[in-house]
Amino acid sequence: MSSDPVVQLLSGQWPDPETGELLGVPVRSVVIADSLEGIEGDLVARLDLGRRLAVVSDPVTQDVLGARVERALAAAGEVMPIRLRDRPHADDDTVARIRAATTDADALIAVGSGTINDLCKYAAFQDGKPAAVFGTAPSMNGYTSANAAITVGGLKKSLAAQPPVGVFLDLAVLAAAPPRMIRSGLGDSLCRSTAQADWLLSHLLRDTPYRAAPFALLADDEGALLEGAGALMAGDLEAMRRLARTLVLSGLGMCLSGGSYPASQGEHLISHYIEMMGGSGLPESFHGEQIGVTTLTMARLQESVLRTRPVVRPTVIDDADLVRHFGLETAAACAREWAAKALSPADATALNERLSRSWPSLRERIDGVRHAAADLERALAAAGAPTRPADLGWPVSFYREAVVRARQIRRRYSFLDLAGDAGLLEGFAAQEG
Repeated sequence: MSSDPVVQLLSGQWPDPETGELLGVPVRSVVIADSLEGIEGDLVARLDLGRRLAVVSDPVTQDVLGARVERALAAAGEVMPIRLRDRPHADDDTVARIRAATTDADALIAVGSGTINDLCKYAAFQDGKPAAVFGTAPSMNGYTSANAAITVGGLKKSLAAQPPVGVFLDLAVLAAAPPRMIRSGLGDSLCRSTAQADWLLSHLLRDTPYRAAPFALLADDEGALLEGAGALMAGDLEAMRRLARTLVLSGLGMCLSGGSYPASQGEHLISHYIEMMGGSGLPESFHGEQIGVTTLTMARLQESVLRTRPVVRPTVIDDADLVRHFGLETAAACAREWAAKALSPADATALNERLSRSWPSLRERIDGVRHAAADLERALAAAGAPTRPADLGWPVSFYREAVVRARQIRRRYSFLDLAGDAGLLEGFAAQEG
């Protein structure tokens, strides 16, 4: 049998590194090839999705690959073209429009990357239909995941979704994507390091569930990706294959975990805050570009906290401050999220006892799963990717505010919380930017 974890997972034969249990995923087909031209119809036909296929694209992805996919699929069934507006938003309104337009479809075929894939797999999940995706850019790690980032009522959420049954990546198409989208995929990949450190911290300090399996999947590809990051921008298909595999495996790891935990922690909270609060006043940037910058911040924060032994205090949630800052409706949602992980006086006492007792071993274990901030920064710089808030046009004061407040928007416990409850976060944030 192949030793490729993608092949093993699709056949239900990948051994869990912790238990030995053979694991599988809902995704049935992943094809990453130098070119898929001429075989698109065959790839979809093997999935037996029905005859009425809604092909969802926007003006850009339609030109890049959508028209080609529609022609190929029309030979075997009825194609229902669904054209989204230019630069669609992954929000509840757009999901509703897709669902209304695909009532008679047997399945949804997304042609695009992050936004279109999230919209389609969430709409498919809502309606109990299968979905597949033809990727147009290596810009994010959500192609194979079972969750979608959807903005609901102004608050960005990670929601349960339908993993695509088929994921098809044409390396020639990916390599021809805009350079910023390629750099975006690299940025989204590098957060594995900070996300694992955050998730492991939550497990060790707050006893939340944790799995090593998602990270074991990436072990063989991640090192080569970091070392060869510069080749991505030269059109090197082997470098692009490593990036595509890393993105796919990251998504499959999320499937195994039942959520975005192994790929979305403190670095994503900072990015989500910026998207929530920055509005139209900030220059447009890709999700992975943002994650590259916020990953470096989280890597530096983790290094800073790990150099000392923090002493925490009970969490203080100022409801009036939340209302002033976020507005009444969003403040209520943030208060619920934050309260779910807040430290009571008894919690703080117990946590300080745990930190005193086990800090050296805890620090060693977390250090063992993370990359140094300097190494991550070198990889991003080699690809010409943004590394500082100013590279994305983010005002320094706003970014520092985001670092301090990001932990308030979701219940996921991270180094932001440990630093915040230890009185270290504001001083750290004042040095960022």
